[in-house]
Amino acid sequence: MGEMLSTREVAKFLNINEKMVYSLIAEKGLPASKVTGKWIFPKELVYQWIEAGTQNFPELAKLPPYHGLVLIAGSNDLLLDKIIATFNLKHENHMVMFGMAGSMGGLKALKQNRCHIASSHLVSDNEEYNFPFLKDAMNQMPAVVNFSLREQGLIVQKGNPKNIKSFRDLDKQSIKIVNRELGTGTRQLFDRELDKVQIKGDTINGYENCLLKHMDIGLQILKGNADAGPGIRPVAGVLGLDFIPICWERFDLLITKERFFDKGVQLFLALLKGKVINTAAKEYGGYDLSLTGKMIYPEADHESE
Repeated sequence: MGEMLSTREVAKFLNINEKMVYSLIAEKGLPASKVTGKWIFPKELVYQWIEAGTQNFPELAKLPPYHGLVLIAGSNDLLLDKIIATFNLKHENHMVMFGMAGSMGGLKALKQNRCHIASSHLVSDNEEYNFPFLKDAMNQMPAVVNFSLREQGLIVQKGNPKNIKSFRDLDKQSIKIVNRELGTGTRQLFDRELDKVQIKGDTINGYENCLLKHMDIGLQILKGNADAGPGIRPVAGVLGLDFIPICWERFDLLITKERFFDKGVQLFLALLKGKVINTAAKEYGGYDLSLTGKMIYPEADHESE
């Protein structure tokens, strides 16, 4: 587990007073977890939060005018992989490439103009997806298009031989887990759920064994190398594993307004209303396409209408 900072330490690190720290948690999405009534701050996530909010990045890697290549960076997903493959088979003069960077990494790449689309499913304490993080990460709010709703939870071995019923069972010494990397939306959700039941990650066997992809989690459990791990229901379904649901989450595509109408971006978005995505979603399970392809707006915008 990475280094953790106390409220006093993070205040000193940011050169602010401690009262301001609480405001940044509530209003600016400063990464934090409350354990036994006290706030702690993962130092690595604090660094990422600062970097995401940095203004005037040098444009050394600025995307060239569209020339047939669409770059997507961020959180990975089985259905997204399917649509990328479909795009590349269907459009011979265009290509989509995906950079696995986690949700936080996708926002960073979008801000630095290193990708056309970022895929993200970050959730704030008020249960709003992506927008609270975009306010700090981007100079200008990007367009947000829903890719899907996904069911998140714990993937466990077939038949659930360790009888894992909830997060409270994960700190038993007989249970070994695998985990996702820091900066991913799934890791963020996992740590939040642990915080709710007041379990420290470093007390869980395997908590520091971090993997890049949802499928990597499932494969380790399938092989018997772990009893459980955070992930999405489609992985459990494809691999024939059991699944303990936590919540449905919103998985979005974030696109800068300057690149929204690039030919390849529009061709890619068109696939969100096609037969392939509907057929694959039904086959995988764990997806809800009721918002797929629709523009998403912050909750505050809806409340003001």
